[in-house]
Amino acid sequence: MTDTTPRLDMIGLVVSDMAASLAFYRRLGLDIPAGAEAQPHVEVVLPGGMRVGWDTEEVMRSFDPGWSRPAAGGDRIGLAFLCGSPSEVDALYAELTEAGYAGRLKPWDAEWGQRYAVVLDPDGCGVSLFAAAG
Repeated sequence: MTDTTPRLDMIGLVVSDMAASLAFYRRLGLDIPAGAEAQPHVEVVLPGGMRVGWDTEEVMRSFDPGWSRPAAGGDRIGLAFLCGSPSEVDALYAELTEAGYAGRLKPWDAEWGQRYAVVLDPDGCGVSLFAAAG
């Protein structure tokens, strides 16, 4: 008998600029194949089998003609990257913002016991960087 329980298998992102998005996520350590920028759909398998996928806005409209870009002002999904230490959160935030990516929340010591920061990917989605407080 097979297990019919649904399981989360992929996190999908709709992007306006594939090259810019992939460059951002490569800086966060995702192993995205060279040349993927030319594709309208890209997937990578993470350790443990979870997948992250990127689709261009054109791909979305190809099967859902009524699709439109979400309105500005809020995230529809949040991604969080675990860092090895509080200083790595600070360094990665600095690296990304110095590379031109927008910072939403500068690193701070959160009341829940983590060093935490948020940067925006090229499409304006918040991406959290965090580590256990030292």
